[in-house]
Amino acid sequence: MEEYLILMRLDLLTKEAQPSPEQLQEFMKMYNDWVGGIAAQDKFIGGKGLSTEGKVLKSGGIETDGPFVEIKESLAGFIMVKAESLEEATKMAAACPILFGEGNSVEVRKITSVHEK
Repeated sequence: MEEYLILMRLDLLTKEAQPSPEQLQEFMKMYNDWVGGIAAQDKFIGGKGLSTEGKVLKSGGIETDGPFVEIKESLAGFIMVKAESLEEATKMAAACPILFGEGNSVEVRKITSVHEK
């Protein structure tokens, strides 16, 4: 089994794009059900949501408030999964409820190396 990162991107800036409290509750249930299904297969490694606050550092010593400097779509969170192939990990990611939101995206990347402590 290989490890894969599933990155979830959505618009965290535009007020009109934000769900109502009721919608958010339903979306979180869908998300938890999705992750629970992966965990039930013993393929869930872990994951985190990310704050909307941050900094972007660029070459030349440039530092800006971020993480969404040029675009509205921001990295909202990620999970790590175990899968036999990129195709299997992509199939898991395709069921991510974030994809129900217009303009949202999910990216799947194989983890190729681990940094030791």
